[in-house]
Amino acid sequence: MKVMLLGANGQLGSDIADTLKVDHQVIALTHSDLDVTDAKRLDELLTEHKPDVLINTTAYHQVELCEQNPETAYAINAIAPAEMATQCRERGIRFMHFSTDYVFDGNTAIPYLETDIPKPLNVYGASKWKGEQDVLNANPDAMVIRVSGLYGSHPCRAKNGLNFVQTMLKLARERGSVKVVADEFVSPTYTRNIAQQVYALLDSNVKGIIHATSTGYCSWYEFAREIFDYTKTPVELSKANSDDFPAKVPRPKYSVLENHVLDAHLLNRMEHWKVALHQYLDEIKE
Repeated sequence: MKVMLLGANGQLGSDIADTLKVDHQVIALTHSDLDVTDAKRLDELLTEHKPDVLINTTAYHQVELCEQNPETAYAINAIAPAEMATQCRERGIRFMHFSTDYVFDGNTAIPYLETDIPKPLNVYGASKWKGEQDVLNANPDAMVIRVSGLYGSHPCRAKNGLNFVQTMLKLARERGSVKVVADEFVSPTYTRNIAQQVYALLDSNVKGIIHATSTGYCSWYEFAREIFDYTKTPVELSKANSDDFPAKVPRPKYSVLENHVLDAHLLNRMEHWKVALHQYLDEIKE
């Protein structure tokens, strides 16, 4: 199968490229190859490569910058994916697009299902929700994959190259003590696990909105505790409330997604968050 992957040098895109290229032909494209808002260039690349599948991992996801630049956020997170969906429908190319838990407001204590109605709190979440709607309106056969709390082996450029796990270990080494919020909940998800899930989905006929996060959930404090316990890192870890670290932009306090569609199709390849974290920590230790 020939797969065109957008955002191939990102934290998620890099793992998808590495996983798929074992058995598939992967055309790995970065921003230098395509500005995703350039519909003409997209048309040229699809004409040139004739892929069977187009996977879009690109996004404008720096939350504070989205608030400052809403036009850019909507151009990249909504208008561009809708154009991709349209061109894929016209050419008979399968389209897979990534979205986020930030489409929800987090005012619940029950994991969100794919059928729950989004209510975003900020421009980033609103632009991604608009993108989901426009993608599926343009191409009902498309697949929209929501993910949450990502970390991986490749640098996250939006976070200065460090993910949460690396940041915790760095702070422990440098300060000896760390304070982490205990009232925000998430399913922290290893990007390699998502890549394995994408591999399984390529041969399926699933369409529409899909949740693909680690199973189980924890607070950020509990996640940090597991990082330090598994690595036997000496550190003084204490609990904080989200009010102790006031955010400039509102964010959901409960971002737990249930992989209901994957379970219904017997396709769920997502590990429990502790299992995936241990795999990642073993890898970076090596």
